[in-house]
Amino acid sequence: MEKELRELKFDKRPKLLAEIKRCMEMGDLSENAEYHAAKEAQGHLERRIADFEDKLSRVRTVDMDKIPSDKVYLFAKVLVKDLRDNEETEYMVMPPDEANIDEDKISVKSPIGQALLGHAVGDKVEFTVPAGTIKFEILKISR
Repeated sequence: MEKELRELKFDKRPKLLAEIKRCMEMGDLSENAEYHAAKEAQGHLERRIADFEDKLSRVRTVDMDKIPSDKVYLFAKVLVKDLRDNEETEYMVMPPDEANIDEDKISVKSPIGQALLGHAVGDKVEFTVPAGTIKFEILKISR
């Protein structure tokens, strides 16, 4: 997040300000579509910057040694078996902002994440998604 914030503030913001200045030099702003588009982009950029700054101001360091490793908690890698087809998948339980299903990083707030939380190896969990009910067995938990 810090890297992206730096890029927004020190790379994209100056480029956008230069674009706005260029558009202003074209004359009548009331009919300048490029100027209005650049100003709208500036609004989106400033909201993203404010959002990142807000999130980073609330960051807390997590001592991984204090999180029990015998149950599923935040940042746990969980190997599960789908009890319908016996297919095994490993997920990592992440904060919502860091979730990425393409990388098997699931949000702690997702139906899967909520179902897994607090459970141990051998537990069977059941949760509902739009496609129906899914049942998993937890095979392994690691950090």
